[in-house]
Amino acid sequence: MAGLVELTSIRSPRVKSARRLAKRAFRQQDRRFLAEGPQAVREALALPGGLVELYTTAEAASRHADLVDAAAKADVPVLRVSGEVMAELAQTVTPQGLLAVCAFLDVPLERALSGAPKLVTVLSHVRDPGNAGTVLRASDAAGADSVVFTDASVDPYNGKCVRASAGSLFHLPVVTGPRYTTLIPALRAAGLTVLAADGAGTRTLDDLADDGSLARPTAWVFGNEAWGLPEEIRALADDVVRVPIHGKAESLNLATAAAVCLYASARAQRTSA
Repeated sequence: MAGLVELTSIRSPRVKSARRLAKRAFRQQDRRFLAEGPQAVREALALPGGLVELYTTAEAASRHADLVDAAAKADVPVLRVSGEVMAELAQTVTPQGLLAVCAFLDVPLERALSGAPKLVTVLSHVRDPGNAGTVLRASDAAGADSVVFTDASVDPYNGKCVRASAGSLFHLPVVTGPRYTTLIPALRAAGLTVLAADGAGTRTLDDLADDGSLARPTAWVFGNEAWGLPEEIRALADDVVRVPIHGKAESLNLATAAAVCLYASARAQRTSA
């Protein structure tokens, strides 16, 4: 980084180009998004073409010299910025000093469902980016083959969603935008049983675990944090399943319920393999 000119103005064309990626319309237009922190930079570097630009403060460049050097060796433009500029670029209260401009990662639905998938996560009408990112992270941890964000769900490249995924956005295929009317038939055509997770489900997760249903290749559909899944989606599912509440809690939040369902399927599938 020695000898590099430090960008100190938020009016710099490069800085303005990166700043606008905070808005979904510009992310879609440029097919780029922002990811903050050393973990995100490391994950983006691991994907060919994943890291487009790297913005860093002098302090962060010294602290994470390995990542800055790796980016430079990969011919990724490395731009040093002042703390004030980083504060404008970052979407967190306390920026970590590294900010990556990354290329979109989503793949077509057909590619995500090729190769006989065993476990797929579908987010339908999920609007909260923190919940969506946490479900994506849980899907990655449970060994899901892909995660699908329907057209009515939050943008997976939303900054809060990217942070909540804790790097998992870079680990598994992500599909964006399909409508449920075409998605559900495609899931079935790929050999997947479609299970809708809903607090008003007619069957419990325990029921499916006991009768062996969870060992089948499965697509779990998770709905909105406040009102669950629309009736038309529940009607298309093979089963509507609720997580049993054995204690006094009124319910589970979306991310927790999704993790429970995904791990139940992962365990059943590995036990039967």
